[in-house]
Amino acid sequence: MDGDAILWAVIGYLIGSIPFGLIVTRAMGLGDVRAIGSGNIGATNVLRTGSKGAALATLLLDAGKAAAVVLIARQFESESTAQIAALAAFVGHCYPIWLRFRGGKGVAAFLGLVLALYWPLGLACLATWAAVALAMRFSSLAAMMAAGMSPLWSMFLGYPEGVLLCLILAMMIYWRHRANIARLRAGTEPKIGAKAVPPA
Repeated sequence: MDGDAILWAVIGYLIGSIPFGLIVTRAMGLGDVRAIGSGNIGATNVLRTGSKGAALATLLLDAGKAAAVVLIARQFESESTAQIAALAAFVGHCYPIWLRFRGGKGVAAFLGLVLALYWPLGLACLATWAAVALAMRFSSLAAMMAAGMSPLWSMFLGYPEGVLLCLILAMMIYWRHRANIARLRAGTEPKIGAKAVPPA
């Protein structure tokens, strides 16, 4: 990795680390989102505050920060460097330095960065998420299906250079959702819009 790629990795990580879920809920007087539901700062948990507006704002801001990293890096550097910056932004969202490396599960950041890298791939992932979410009502399952399908979509839509990145992101999303996987298997995973409970 050359010096420019390292610089963009650092920039991507720092921007990705911005905890918009926490910022939005506090700004709207909804308290600390880490004290409810799953305890993470992503849009799905923000929705458990009862505020759809806060959840939507978190979703758009988390997706937007990842997309912005990709678009800015691509403007100044190569496609491979943009991918490195994208991965770093995703890592920053999941493990933000500002919150002692306890962040979101990466779904919004994932969707934002794939849309910015290859918009047809991003739309395919969004469609996959929406279809599973509408059919099953589990945000976690929808996220894992969208991420898991992304390498296949990347190849099918003509972006072989994105397959490795999609594989890495998918593995990280599955890792971040390991507690959700256990709850899905046990039949205790809350559905979209479920009432908030204290974090386990």
